Amino acid sequence: MKHIPSLLIGAASSNSGKTTFTIGLQRALVRRHVVVQPFKCGPDYIDTLYHRLATGRDSINLDSFLSSSEHLRELFRRYSEGADVCVIEGVMGLFDGYDVSLGSSAEIALLLDVPVVLVVNARSMAYSVAPLLYGYLHFQPRLRIAGVVFNMVGSDRHLGFLCQACRDIGVDCLGYLPRNPELVIPNRHLGLTIQEKERMEQLISLAADEVERHVNLDKILAL
Repeated sequence: MKHIPSLLIGAASSNSGKTTFTIGLQRALVRRHVVVQPFKCGPDYIDTLYHRLATGRDSINLDSFLSSSEHLRELFRRYSEGADVCVIEGVMGLFDGYDVSLGSSAEIALLLDVPVVLVVNARSMAYSVAPLLYGYLHFQPRLRIAGVVFNMVGSDRHLGFLCQACRDIGVDCLGYLPRNPELVIPNRHLGLTIQEKERMEQLISLAADEVERHVNLDKILAL
């Protein structure tokens, strides 16, 4: 089987913007005529529908609580066939699982040997992101943090401090998403808004526009 370029979108915490960035990245790649196979860590049934709309392909759950490591690898191999790129959306914070880090995004990334792009909500911090990123970069040496995308960036000056932090600790800043009140996924704990397909499509398209403007897609593809 040929190697399919793959990455996992993780986050420092829940509500960092993983889903917004993931669907924006997926649609931006589709606009480049890249065949994207989406996956989702854990049993989530709502984000997978967003992925389906963004890519046109069914998103597959990777749940290490319900599945063995061998089965997860086989799922990943089987559904990757025919794709140009695999994009896995993580769950909660990068190391949060059902039992410490078991079932976490980090566990899935290690199991499948894929690099991680870390999404960080920078709304309430600037250069203080440096020690946070340093911790994620060195906490698990086997885990490959390939780069960072900042969410909720308020200005060029704000972005400058964030990029300086990345340079000082030796991790790539792959781009950012600006503060945009229109770029908010509605509360969907019970999936009650999932039928608003037109609104979802507008949101995905807007997220893709922002990714194309502010994220280095070529660098991400090169990972």
